[in-house]
Amino acid sequence: MNLDLRQAIVRRVEDKNNEELREVIEGSIGGDDRALPGLGVLFEIIWTHTDEQIQQELVNTLKENLHHH
Repeated sequence: MNLDLRQAIVRRVEDKNNEELREVIEGSIGGDDRALPGLGVLFEIIWTHTDEQIQQELVNTLKENLHHH
């Protein structure tokens, strides 16, 4: 993924409030595959600004739920 795509995604959401950000995320989950890069960028931001304990919880949640898909 190139930097221009990341920047475009960030620009699209940077002025949204918490409720609007949640709507963007929920509207992208389970939708068209074209939304996946956007979710990836948002997850990257969350991951890089989250402490180790929360990262481990996210990994645990992922591991526990991979078999459901």
